[in-house]
Amino acid sequence: MTHHEPRVAIIGTGMIGAVHRRAARDAGAQVVGVLGSSAAKSQAVADAWGVEHAYGSFDELVADAPDVVQICTPNETHHRFALAAVEAGLNVVCEKPLAVSAAEARELVDAADRAGVVATVPFVYRYHPLVRELRARRLAGEFGDVVLVHGSYLQDWLLDPFSSSWRVDAAAGGPSRAFADIGSHWCDLAEFVSGERFESVSATTSIVYPTRPAPSGTSFGASGADSDTPTISVSTEDTAVATFRTASGVTANTVISQVSAGRKNRLWLEIDGSRGSAVFDQENPETVWLGREDSATILSRGAGDVSADQARLNIVPSGHPQGYPDAFAAFLADTYRAVAGETPDGLPTFADGLRAANIIDAVLESSAAAAWTPISR
Repeated sequence: MTHHEPRVAIIGTGMIGAVHRRAARDAGAQVVGVLGSSAAKSQAVADAWGVEHAYGSFDELVADAPDVVQICTPNETHHRFALAAVEAGLNVVCEKPLAVSAAEARELVDAADRAGVVATVPFVYRYHPLVRELRARRLAGEFGDVVLVHGSYLQDWLLDPFSSSWRVDAAAGGPSRAFADIGSHWCDLAEFVSGERFESVSATTSIVYPTRPAPSGTSFGASGADSDTPTISVSTEDTAVATFRTASGVTANTVISQVSAGRKNRLWLEIDGSRGSAVFDQENPETVWLGREDSATILSRGAGDVSADQARLNIVPSGHPQGYPDAFAAFLADTYRAVAGETPDGLPTFADGLRAANIIDAVLESSAAAAWTPISR
């Protein structure tokens, strides 16, 4: 691919597929086609999105030779679609979790390496400008030595016992839910900003409701089910609390929940250093908190002398809010730059997806054994 408007095909027609479509457009790509769960679904969504091709099969998508395939389907299908795409020589963006096990994720990393394709995972919170500002300041030594990393990622979309979706069903979502869905984002961001690499974990998980309505409807939110709706047994966690030891001996801790009332996407990360601390709150991404022993300040995006990495991602003047859609578009823009032969800094690849899968597997193993568990490299 040369420097032209990349042609993108999207697999998956749900909420996150629509997010990918908008972000691809904002990143300068042309969405040329969509593959849904049936030919009829493909056609309906292609019409709604105004895209040219409604693929009737994966083979039709491959024959169209898009520059990038973006996989936005239920978790258990990620491995199958991603492996087929990279083996067909296509560049791939695959939603997280990359696979439902570390073994499957490793297979995808190896396949992408053999094929020589660009293969990325949307850990898009890396692309908030102030996340990059904090990372740059940590690299410059502003916070001193990291002594503690902590935070949480809290949601409430499963607080209602009648809420459900395919994500609750382990057959579709995999053996981990809350930690795979959102804990993986927290861990990726924590390692990316702090520079600390988690080496072992002690975790506990809980299931709030042992049964939920059989999956139907949208991915997030109440299903409209009632007491007469058929139910399924729930085997995936609603909450997780994990304490990590890093390779340099630093302690890190996170609380993960999909049943915390009033919390929609409250990803909170604090990095405490020997000379200063820093806080990023994803629900308020236009500011970060900076602490010193004798002061605390709020830094706004675009204020003062910004780092080069923040400046690159600032697309509107300070005071005009940027947010999640902009971060997602910036991630895709870097993916497309990589496809064009560039090497964007901080682009999350299949290797980062494998890293997340190794952490998820270790969290589940630790919780089951009630023991400290090493995280595979």
